[in-house]
Amino acid sequence: MAKTDALARAPQPTVKSHLAYTLLSGLALMVLYTLLRVALLVYNREGIGATPASTFIEAFGNGLRFDLRLVVYILIPLILALFSARLMAARGLFRFWLTLVASLTTFFGLMEMDFYREFHQRLNGLVFQYVKEDPKTVLSMIWYGYPVVRYLLAWALLTWLLSLVFKGIDRVTRPRGGFNIGSSSNRIVAPWYTRVVVFVLCLAVAVLAARGTLRQGPPLRWGDAYTTESNFANTLGLNGTLTLIAAAKSRMSEDRDNIWKATLPQPQAQQTVRDMLMTVNDKLVDPDSAAVRREFTPPASNTLPIKNVVVILMESFAGHSVGALGDKSNITPYFDKLSEEGLLFDHFFSNGTHTHQGMFATMACFPNLPGFEYLMQTPEGSHKLSGLPQLLSARKYDDVYVYNGDFAWDNQSGFFSNQGMTNFIGRNDFVNPVFSDPTWGVSDQDMFDRGAQELKAREAKGRPFYALLQTLSNHTPYALPANLPVERVTGHGTLDEHLTAMRYSDWALGQFFEKAKKEPYYKDTLFVVVGDHGFGNNEQITEMDLGRFNVPMLMIAPGLQDKFGKRSSIVGTQIDIVPTIMGRLGGDTVHQCWGRDLLNLPAGDLGFGVIKPSGSEQTVALVTGNRILIEPKEMEPKVYSYELGTKPHAEVMPDAPDVAELRKKLDSFLQTATKSLLDNTAGVKDAKP
Repeated sequence: MAKTDALARAPQPTVKSHLAYTLLSGLALMVLYTLLRVALLVYNREGIGATPASTFIEAFGNGLRFDLRLVVYILIPLILALFSARLMAARGLFRFWLTLVASLTTFFGLMEMDFYREFHQRLNGLVFQYVKEDPKTVLSMIWYGYPVVRYLLAWALLTWLLSLVFKGIDRVTRPRGGFNIGSSSNRIVAPWYTRVVVFVLCLAVAVLAARGTLRQGPPLRWGDAYTTESNFANTLGLNGTLTLIAAAKSRMSEDRDNIWKATLPQPQAQQTVRDMLMTVNDKLVDPDSAAVRREFTPPASNTLPIKNVVVILMESFAGHSVGALGDKSNITPYFDKLSEEGLLFDHFFSNGTHTHQGMFATMACFPNLPGFEYLMQTPEGSHKLSGLPQLLSARKYDDVYVYNGDFAWDNQSGFFSNQGMTNFIGRNDFVNPVFSDPTWGVSDQDMFDRGAQELKAREAKGRPFYALLQTLSNHTPYALPANLPVERVTGHGTLDEHLTAMRYSDWALGQFFEKAKKEPYYKDTLFVVVGDHGFGNNEQITEMDLGRFNVPMLMIAPGLQDKFGKRSSIVGTQIDIVPTIMGRLGGDTVHQCWGRDLLNLPAGDLGFGVIKPSGSEQTVALVTGNRILIEPKEMEPKVYSYELGTKPHAEVMPDAPDVAELRKKLDSFLQTATKSLLDNTAGVKDAKP
């Protein structure tokens, strides 16, 4: 009887003790996420540059609001427990939950440090895309490219420390004597109406915290972190777990919420796109069913005496590190020398920031659209697009695609076979390569050596040919030959290894051209050398980070410089390459490329390009001349003036007079291209449903 009385007198869980437990747990999580943000800043400190400390203080202030939203989500079970004394006493279950989610988000934070260094983005849809790919290759890339063991040990240690923190919070917030929900469990600690009132107040505070703002209208959005002139500081203000959740929601949505939604009457949008793409050399074909299918007849005076085409897609060949575009580090001496022999476009951009987009934009002349960043892997990727394989197959060209790696990656073999390519040389087709890494395949020098052999063999057949040669050594984990034929790059901090790989790829490119120049086909061939995308450096120009888009595009062919000079500042993107190639070959061509022949533009035309980063976020941009309009989803666009080269920078133009016109062009382009893809009218005529 005495024992029962003692149990009855034991302290029961109270609303006060539970609120203290909840608040301290939330505070611990807030401190954790702030420390992870500090770690992200320190690990990527090269991006700070001359940015003042006040900017990062502002970024951390913005980050508190996003962190608070995540903390509210995590604390929902504890808030709901206010309805029941028995639930409030379930501290063991709460400790497990808090430790689990804190550990998981800590894992994301550790992973994000290198993710940001590579992509200059917080965690996004790229994570799911890589997970979806070949697991063996992805795991190999991670294992050889990053300090996996060190991160796992750090994660285990932090998880143990977090468990101690939440155990300590439990101990200091328990009523003296602990909880007893036994024979006296029917005793009510507080009247039900008191607990309801407290719950309603807590719910109101939680909703306000989760909204992150007192304004009317939409709650806190990712764009609310973009309050400074520093892209690094702005992205630092976000929360990687929340951006990853948003990406997962978008990716798993049955309604494909990440597809660009129509905002203009379709006839108006279609006419706007036609005005953007059509020139005096174009004539619409099937205008009632196809948006911009046209017959293109370039003037004979601008064609060249060539019959073959070789496209070289250089992995991560960023313009900011190319000597011919202003860099002084001697990273690309061979390309710089080649640029004196051809026509170099210095305001050229990749359509995306992933090799996948570079491939289909360059060869299939179709843009990188929101919702279709990985077009080659979606059902719409089976549509026959009017790119280089389709156009030159119709002219009875022979073909070959030479690549260091496995064509199963990114569904390359399936996509390009469907487009019309027939000959593929991949990693398993190389015999006794100079070097082969366990992740991607053979080295760039092996790829170029085999490429030279394949071109020579096709010349012997007597048929015109086109080829795609794609490099890969300049990619994480940068597995290079032990005896490098070039000097390693130093003095660039964390970019040293990346730039060393770029220098090596440049050397391999130079060796290829030395061989090609000795062959008879060289004088009959148009060579196009272009980066598949760039990579980020310390100069993050606008929130689009133009360093990840700006790539050189070099064309080399007999008579090219005589007609067009050595340099062009016309803005172009990879979807302009195929029309520009067809303009040099001459003859009538029916196509629906979403770019233009950059060497047959009207006088005074500055060119334009539509670009979008990889990932699931809907941020798009229109580049024209030295201006760029950036339009995030559900937010007002901004116009910047920008400069590339030795002193890259950008400035907001708050009163740009034509912002409405630029936005109409951008929205029209995205809307019409998306509709054409969904309707299966974006390619050759017989592709219509």
